[in-house]
Amino acid sequence: MKLGSLKEGGRDGTLVVVSRDLKQAVKATGIAPTMQAALDDWSNVAPRLNALSEDLNAGNASGAFALDPTALASPLPRAYEFVDGSAYLPHVERVRRARGAEVPESFYTDPLMYQATSAGFLGPRDPVVVPSEDYGIDLEAEVVVVTDDVPMAATPAQAAEHIQLVGLINDVSLRGLIPGELAKGFGFLQSKPRSALSPVLVTPDELGDAWQGEKLHLPMRTWLNGKWFGEAECGVDMQFSFAELVAHAAKTRPLTAGTIVGSGTIANEDTSKGASCLAEQRTVETLRDGKPSTPFLKFGDSLRIDVTDQAGASIFGAIEQVVAPLKR
Repeated sequence: MKLGSLKEGGRDGTLVVVSRDLKQAVKATGIAPTMQAALDDWSNVAPRLNALSEDLNAGNASGAFALDPTALASPLPRAYEFVDGSAYLPHVERVRRARGAEVPESFYTDPLMYQATSAGFLGPRDPVVVPSEDYGIDLEAEVVVVTDDVPMAATPAQAAEHIQLVGLINDVSLRGLIPGELAKGFGFLQSKPRSALSPVLVTPDELGDAWQGEKLHLPMRTWLNGKWFGEAECGVDMQFSFAELVAHAAKTRPLTAGTIVGSGTIANEDTSKGASCLAEQRTVETLRDGKPSTPFLKFGDSLRIDVTDQAGASIFGAIEQVVAPLKR
């Protein structure tokens, strides 16, 4: 099934079940008022939501309406926790090679992960608002999963059972601020503003054969200002599965229902697939030409992030955003 949230009903939105073709929706408030409420009681709520989804896709759901993507908030307008990994080692290796640094051996056995911004997520059509272009505005096209309650010290096999939803994210980064923050030794803060989730989150079974080994096996398609930017394969070169990423996050603490776990920027060894963030493309250019030629995002630039099935139909709905200045 596919689930989203309308921009109504308060900060946490109103839960809707969305049709497989993303054209119809029906409010699920009789089952759970919000996405977070559904995740809090997932084992009881999910079967009822699934039944409503079957009715909707069969054209039998009472109260169904045509879905307007601009009416959608983030599926989880705010989350208790968002931890973001960096599971694609070609990205890590290239970035470090460009600055003459070696990749520590531990990176191949122990995932990179940081505590990301979760207090609010942008809707899939909301603008990326930044105070200054000088901050080095970048997109990062990633896959995310959402869990129910995960016990502390869960093994990867156990963690896999707690992955309930899959989606996309534009994990916005301000590259000009990152070096100074990381130099302090305490991690990201100002350099990681709010990100945008895809219009809907879907259950893993909705993905069929494209979900194997707790990885999404489809290309991540990205466009900038209407031009092709990349279609890196999500299931290729992913060093750690989502089960391993969730288990890593839960090693010393339980994860609360509604926790979002990110894959990190999708990147392949094969650079002909393009990139999923500007920093990756600029690194490829630096290694090839000695300097980057692709600029970071400017006010007025547009981006589109999408994953389609084998027939070319969008699975999660596209993230479509415009970069805009902060109005003071």
